[in-house]
Amino acid sequence: MALRPVQVNIKAVDDRAVGRFWAEALGWSAYRPGGTTYVGPAGGLDWPNPVAVGINVVAVPERRATVKNRVHLDLATTSPAHQRELVARLRALGATPADVGQGDVPWTVLADIEGNEFCVLEPREIYRDTGPVAAVVVDCEDPRATARFWDGAVDWTPHEVTADQASFRSADGVGPYLEFLRTPGVKTVPDRVHLDLLPCPGDDREAEVARLRALGATDLDLGQGDVPWTCLTDPEGHEFCVLAR
Repeated sequence: MALRPVQVNIKAVDDRAVGRFWAEALGWSAYRPGGTTYVGPAGGLDWPNPVAVGINVVAVPERRATVKNRVHLDLATTSPAHQRELVARLRALGATPADVGQGDVPWTVLADIEGNEFCVLEPREIYRDTGPVAAVVVDCEDPRATARFWDGAVDWTPHEVTADQASFRSADGVGPYLEFLRTPGVKTVPDRVHLDLLPCPGDDREAEVARLRALGATDLDLGQGDVPWTCLTDPEGHEFCVLAR
């Protein structure tokens, strides 16, 4: 029994516009399977995608707070020229420079059209085969403790666990990494970005939710009412949802 990360959920005032931004940014397509905008690899809607972690943009009435998101995407590049070209293209799409205290670093920090931060990384060998999304990155106080929870929660394989960072990837060695980075400060407001998890075929969602609670997850009431998914937080308060298949 385990769960698979299948999409990054982004709240947006204009889900269609934010979905278009991310589709063009990643070279993917935007789909409207229901009341949300799903962004995934081109060629037709394939959900859950067997390799990629998609992006599901959900419309909300509230605008983003000024507090930095504690979950963001890192985008992969293949050369310094590719990094420069990608940054320029993203700026043309409406991305803006973002200062999160990064200082002088070889990657570029930007924000999407509604202010959600993301990074365009310099070329790194570890991300050469991830696709356009190198990693889903989560800020946390204690990467070791957070990794213990997520190691039990998902069916991905730990690659590195230290006091400063922890990383996971699909056991098949495909798609992006899931990374937890030690970051000063504590979580103070609900995030605009979170992970959605899906049970493996044949597994029962309610049984998976009970297992997560036993690992330390806490129920989360966002006013969602009677919905076919369950909202939880991990031991550090990061929101995530367990979807129905």
